[in-house]
Amino acid sequence: MALRLRQGGKNGLNAVRATSGVAADAAGEGRFKRQLSLVDLTFIGLGAIFGSGWLFSASHVADLAGPAGIVSWLIGGAAVLLLGLVYCELGAALPRAGGVVRYPEYSHGALLGYLMGLITLIAFSSLIAIEVVACRQYASAWFPQLTQSGSQSPTLSGWCVQLAILCVFFLLNYSSVKTFARANNLISIFKFVVPLAVVAVLLVFFHAENLRAHGIAPSGFGGIAAAVSAGGIIFAYLGLTPIVSVAAEVRHPQRTIPIALILSVLLSTIIYVLLQVAFLGSVPAAMLAHGWTGIGKAFALPFHDIAIALGVGWLSFLVVCDAVISPSGCGNIYMNATPRVVYGWARSGTFFRVFARVDEKSGIPRPALWLTFALAVFWTLPFPSWSAMINVVSAALVLSYATAPVTAAALRRNAPGLPRPFRVRGFAVIGPLSFVVAALIVYWSGWKTVSWLLGVQIVLYVVYVPWRAWRSDDPAGVAQDVRASLWLVAFYWLMIALSWLGTFGGKDVVASPWDSMAVAAVSLLIYRWGERSGLPEPALDGTTAD
Repeated sequence: MALRLRQGGKNGLNAVRATSGVAADAAGEGRFKRQLSLVDLTFIGLGAIFGSGWLFSASHVADLAGPAGIVSWLIGGAAVLLLGLVYCELGAALPRAGGVVRYPEYSHGALLGYLMGLITLIAFSSLIAIEVVACRQYASAWFPQLTQSGSQSPTLSGWCVQLAILCVFFLLNYSSVKTFARANNLISIFKFVVPLAVVAVLLVFFHAENLRAHGIAPSGFGGIAAAVSAGGIIFAYLGLTPIVSVAAEVRHPQRTIPIALILSVLLSTIIYVLLQVAFLGSVPAAMLAHGWTGIGKAFALPFHDIAIALGVGWLSFLVVCDAVISPSGCGNIYMNATPRVVYGWARSGTFFRVFARVDEKSGIPRPALWLTFALAVFWTLPFPSWSAMINVVSAALVLSYATAPVTAAALRRNAPGLPRPFRVRGFAVIGPLSFVVAALIVYWSGWKTVSWLLGVQIVLYVVYVPWRAWRSDDPAGVAQDVRASLWLVAFYWLMIALSWLGTFGGKDVVASPWDSMAVAAVSLLIYRWGERSGLPEPALDGTTAD
């Protein structure tokens, strides 16, 4: 029977202490090996963030928002930092493998954990494939036989190269987490040297008049908001949850996790802003005769193409080298993080229990790693909708992030005795604000993405609830889980309705910025509902959880 904490009470407090921090080993997490240091964890966060995103986003952001794209990067960084602070509190209090999918179950029950587990598994496993495909596409600059002529689809030899890269990722993650970490640290050093070199060289060609010639924000607020989602900014920032996913393998997690999360977000934001400024200022003035519109097509590979336009051939060569390595490093990180998500989901009891096994010698959840490998191979198949997948995956991960503030608020309300080595100050503001920002990012991804992504989640909810009720011998528990998850379903429906009425691919019934303001208002109400819908006795790690 799962160990539960009653609100207040000495016995409840002792029970939580027994399940928090390093004591989690006694609950089953001891099968994982605590081998990751602060440096390892920070490089995991930075390495996950610096994948293919920085290589594509600068020109698309400039196309959508012009010089105001700098503001878009700051919005994206602030949003991820807000959510990162929430994860600092959760990760330090409950350092669990696959924590990103387990925290919603702790606070709101198995049904919410199921929904978040499914969407996170799809997003994580497909991100591995996205990065491998990006690696192959850039490699085609040197080996054109890897890509079909006139398209971005792989040839047979190109697909075999993708498979070989996935096999390397698999082997690096199969033996031990330290082997993975050492490989990631070496790759990460090169990954960060190149962006800094790009900034230094492009600033030599910087023209300040580029930032003023056609207006700072030629597309207004709509352009700034669209750049956050459609411009690839949020996709570029997606590297938060791998840190939380390996929490059970971190030395001194209560201290290491918060520092690594904050460092990763702050450093990446600084580098991204510098890259965007350098790109905006180094575009040749002749190419801006008609404004920033069309820059995304003119510089499809922004830093490679602008280096060629400026006559800096060695820099373009260096960018292509990094363009092969960076996505590979990011894909390898998600090959490491996804099995932890699968493991955490399986431990919750809403996924196949066979994937909740950890190899005693290596400390690796190998059945979950095999499933991750199979899914990554599956996603590399040439699906017709592949070009739209990045936007969907970005929105999916932001959506999974969005539950963290509600989870943290519910646990503060119903489990006040839970030891919190890192406690977010000003949570009364940061909690709802981070949820609102996440909701806005999902909304800005557009009607097509919102309708499909949230519509599928609603269908899965409708299918899963009767099935679980039929299989369960605890109808009262099922009813409680349903009540605790209704806020999320209501949120899905309202977001779909607002997206249909709004200006981001909708019917323009509600004009900008009133549509975004409506999303913010609805999100605040949903946040309060979700906070009060938490389990009155939160199910924290007990014998059934670990």
